[in-house]
Amino acid sequence: MLSNFEFSNPEFFWLFLILPVAIAWYIWKYHKQTPAVKISSIKGFKTTASLLPKLRPILFLLRIAALSLIIVALARPRNVEVSTKTKTTKGIDIVIAIDVSASMLAKDLKPNRLEALKTVAGRFINGRPNDRIGIVEYAGESFTKTPITSDKSIVLSALKSVRYNNIIEGGTAIGMGLGTSINRLKDSKALSKVIILMTDGENNAGQIDPRIAAELSKEFGIKVYTIGMGTNGTALSPVAVNANNSFVYDNVKVTIDEELLKEIADKTGGKYFRATNNEKLSEIYSEIDKLERTDVEEFKFTNYEEKFRPLVLLAGLLLMIELLLKNTVFRSFV
Repeated sequence: MLSNFEFSNPEFFWLFLILPVAIAWYIWKYHKQTPAVKISSIKGFKTTASLLPKLRPILFLLRIAALSLIIVALARPRNVEVSTKTKTTKGIDIVIAIDVSASMLAKDLKPNRLEALKTVAGRFINGRPNDRIGIVEYAGESFTKTPITSDKSIVLSALKSVRYNNIIEGGTAIGMGLGTSINRLKDSKALSKVIILMTDGENNAGQIDPRIAAELSKEFGIKVYTIGMGTNGTALSPVAVNANNSFVYDNVKVTIDEELLKEIADKTGGKYFRATNNEKLSEIYSEIDKLERTDVEEFKFTNYEEKFRPLVLLAGLLLMIELLLKNTVFRSFV
């Protein structure tokens, strides 16, 4: 509550400097306020003790208290409640197309390419609260893991379940992955449509030419950011399967069709990136996050609850009490 309390005109607190002057003036004039009669002796008079002369300063105290309350009231104490409302003025629909071929289990990124990608993509998704996101998987063929949705819990759950499996036909069908992603976005009404396509190899499967898919993407106004996954040189990659279905790993030359990925990105107005390690992959997603931002308009509503009125009323009451006492109880002394 106190954090929402403020004084609108705190400069009026300077008026408190008047009070010490007023108090000093009252003390100096105190003995002159009551007329004095000098006589040689009071032995012939009957004297009685009275408290009224001693209580007379209470009138001044009431006036000082009233003045203090008026100064505080002039400073305008009030409670401030601020509420905000956001309005998304430009929505972005995003499809993340993930290569799930066996080569994505290579260990040049830790613990492997696919798991490193899922970790970074998860942070990216969490950082896009105003956008709709979908996920497409592809290897030798492709399918939609989840359509574009604003429910981030669904998207994150789908991302978590992405893994290599031997049910999907082997190979790397970049054209198929891109085509399925385009199909998810082509009817979107969003002002901006984006595909983030990741692969660690070359297009060697599928019935769709990646370049034709890129032309379709351009026609539908879909921007494609492409990411080549893999270090420069060789990487410890799966080369065979044991009888117990575990992989046999060996160092394999990393071959990424960077020319194709650059062409797809350039043709659609996107950008090509190369992720050679976990840190680079994280930087790539951060850069895409900065390049593709949703415009959000924030409205602030401020409600002021003024607190000066009770102070003014109390000050008025004190002045009325002072006036009443001055003209009744203390009338003979003031």
